[in-house]
Amino acid sequence: MSDRREFLSSSVSLATLTTMAASGYSDRSNAATTSTGSSDASTEDGHAGSGIRRGFVNVSFGQVHYRYAGHGPTVVLLHASPGSSKQVEALILRLAENFRVLSPDTPGNGDSTPLPIANPDIQDYTRGILEFLDALQVERAAFYGSHTGACLGSELALLAPDRVSRLIQDGVAIFTEAEREEMISTYAHPFEPDLNGTHLMKAFMFCRDQFIFFPWYASDKAHLRDVGLPPPGPLHDWVVEVLKAATTYHLAYRAAFAYPAEERLPLVQQPVLCIAAEDDPLRVVTEEITPAIPDGRYQQLPRFDDENYHAALSRAITGFVQE
Repeated sequence: MSDRREFLSSSVSLATLTTMAASGYSDRSNAATTSTGSSDASTEDGHAGSGIRRGFVNVSFGQVHYRYAGHGPTVVLLHASPGSSKQVEALILRLAENFRVLSPDTPGNGDSTPLPIANPDIQDYTRGILEFLDALQVERAAFYGSHTGACLGSELALLAPDRVSRLIQDGVAIFTEAEREEMISTYAHPFEPDLNGTHLMKAFMFCRDQFIFFPWYASDKAHLRDVGLPPPGPLHDWVVEVLKAATTYHLAYRAAFAYPAEERLPLVQQPVLCIAAEDDPLRVVTEEITPAIPDGRYQQLPRFDDENYHAALSRAITGFVQE
C-alpha cells in the first residue's frame, strides 16, 4: 500500500474519532444537557444557565434536532459522520462562554429526520441545514465543520454566501476518483434490524474497530493502529447515536466521500480558518489545500492527547470569529 493510500484510509476511518477528540467527547461529565422547556441547567462549576439545551425545529422533510447554549454572536457547529451533535457537546460548552452556539444533527443522523432522497449529495444536506437556519431565523453566522461537517460548511458558504460570515474547516478530505469509489462502495453500509440483534453488534464493531484498524474493515496486522480503545461509556454513547440512524447514517458518509472539496473549497470567498491536530491524519491535505483558498489561513493544533488541545481548539475558533 502506498503512503498516500494508507494516509487516506486512516483519515476516513478517523473522521468521527477526530471530532470526538476535538469536542472532549470522552468526558461525559463536561456536558450538562436539558431539553427545551425545562429549567436552566448548570454545569459542574455551578454557573446557572451554562448547560446545553436541546430542541427540534420543523422543516419541509420533518424535523431537525439540535443542541444549543450561550448568548451572543451565533456560531454553528456541524458534526462529523457518523454520529450527531452529541459529539461536540464539550466544544459547545466552551464556545458558549462567548457565543450563542447551535449544533444540528445532520439530516438522517442522530434524532433528525432523513432527507426524502435516495442518494442525497452534499448540496442536498446543505439545503437541509439552510431550512434549519431559516426555522431559527439565523440570518448570518460563523460555521465550524469537522470532516463531513467541513464539507457542509464549505458548500453552505457557496450556496448561501450571505449567511456565512466566517468558516472553520477542521479536517478537509481529498480523494482520487478511484479512492472515492472504493470508500463509497466499502466503508459505510446500513445496519438493517433483524430478530437476532446482529445489527446491534455490527454497529458496535463498526464504531469500536475504527480505533483498532484503518480502514476499520481491514482487520489484519498490516492495518493495526496504536491509539487504544476509549472508555466504554463514550463508545456506548457513540454507538447509540449511530443506531438512532442505523439505516440512513451511511448516506451522509457517502455524500462526503463524493464531495470534490479540492474544487469547491477554493471558490469560497469568506475568511476561512483551516485547522488540524498535529496527529490528525487529515493534517497534511488540510494544510496543502489552504493556499488555494482566497482568504484562507492554516493553524496547526497540538496532538489530540495533549492536555492543552481542547483549550487550543476553543481559542483558535474564538479568536478567528472575534476578529
